[in-house]
Amino acid sequence: MEKLTNKEEEIMHILWNLEKAFVKEVLAEIPEENLHYNTVSTIIRNMEEKGYVAHKAYGKTHQYYPVISKEEYRKQFMSTATKKFFDNSYKSMVSFFAREEKISAEELREILDIIEKKKK
Repeated sequence: MEKLTNKEEEIMHILWNLEKAFVKEVLAEIPEENLHYNTVSTIIRNMEEKGYVAHKAYGKTHQYYPVISKEEYRKQFMSTATKKFFDNSYKSMVSFFAREEKISAEELREILDIIEKKKK
């Protein structure tokens, strides 16, 4: 699947939260920006072409909804990021966050507990 742009990701989060929405409803959820209706409509149609969104037509207007879940997108995003930036090593990724102090020792212990429970 083709990667979403930053603005597309922002709109995707809005659609995940709303579950289904018309363009005007999405527009109302975009914080502090004066985007034009047609701009948001074009972005959503591009997302539909990429396979992330579908629509139900009501006359000339469309109600859009996500066809990929947030969890599916997260898996895809993390897998791609791990391959691109950490040589496909989750160990390298976690150690990066530890070095950058983005994850604590306590959080690492919790992760280890999750891994151990999965093994049983």
